[in-house]
Amino acid sequence: MGATRSTGLSFLFLTVLVDLVGFGIVLPLLPFYADRFGATGTEVGLLVLVYSLIQLFMAPFWGRLSDRIGRKPVLVLGLAGSAVSYVVFAFAPSLTWLYVSRILAGIGGSTIPVAEAYIADVTPPEGRAGGLGVIGAAFGLGFTIGPALGGA
Repeated sequence: MGATRSTGLSFLFLTVLVDLVGFGIVLPLLPFYADRFGATGTEVGLLVLVYSLIQLFMAPFWGRLSDRIGRKPVLVLGLAGSAVSYVVFAFAPSLTWLYVSRILAGIGGSTIPVAEAYIADVTPPEGRAGGLGVIGAAFGLGFTIGPALGGA
């Protein structure tokens, strides 16, 4: 595997890992925020739902944009959006701001299909399964690390 391809896969691994850690890290915190802001169980559930719904609708947008301006710029924008969402979540003064944070996180975290397309760009056909395996590993690790960090 060439250095450029290896660097590309490392970048993709870290991008997906950050997205999935960001999804999972808030889950153990939700009961504390619910108490702090007096949120109902439904309102807390909607915090999780809004993230996923935003991802559903934003993924096609990011895909089209990555076809026009390139994969890396879109992935970097997604990471920046995710970073902003984490800061907003950490300092949210109200339940409304938690929703804003999860919307931003959904926007930033909806670039995973772009990462998968990037795999096709940086790997030969015979190496794509391995490249997609890298993304799968980032998913698993992110889902494991995120809640552990949030609960620490």
